[in-house]
Amino acid sequence: MPDRGAFADLYEAHAPRVYRYLLSRTSNPSDAEELTSRTFLRALAGLDQYRGRGAGFPAWLMSIAHNLLVNWYRDRGRRPPTEALDAALQVPSSTPGPEASLEQNESIARVRVAISALAPDRQQLISLKYVDGLSNAEIGRIMTRTEGAVKALHHRTLRELQRLLGDEERG
Repeated sequence: MPDRGAFADLYEAHAPRVYRYLLSRTSNPSDAEELTSRTFLRALAGLDQYRGRGAGFPAWLMSIAHNLLVNWYRDRGRRPPTEALDAALQVPSSTPGPEASLEQNESIARVRVAISALAPDRQQLISLKYVDGLSNAEIGRIMTRTEGAVKALHHRTLRELQRLLGDEERG
């Protein structure tokens, strides 16, 4: 029988991160709250099967959240929004001067276009890595890949982004 007090501590420690992840992908606080609740209910129900191997409890929890999110989209026949990437690329309010702001906006727009040209798994990798700040091991758990495969995909994705940005600059 799982220790409910200890699980409450795990909830307090990890719920904000799970919620932020789900909110960035649903863009709706009530949907994110519902999915966060379901994530922890599923984790509590499966806690006796959790073995603590690999990337650890946070990655296991994020993989539950991700799987629920995939099912949520499939049930609704919707595609995930790109707001997560947009949020990661917001222009800071402290940007000096209109020239710098215009230049930065143009750079951000170029990066957004390049990211949107990537395959969905590569967009997901960029989002998990740079929006959510997950480690390669955690990303591997969510994407059901080895840590080495995530590193290789990350490297190829950055090279492709570099190529896309270079092609746009030359074109």
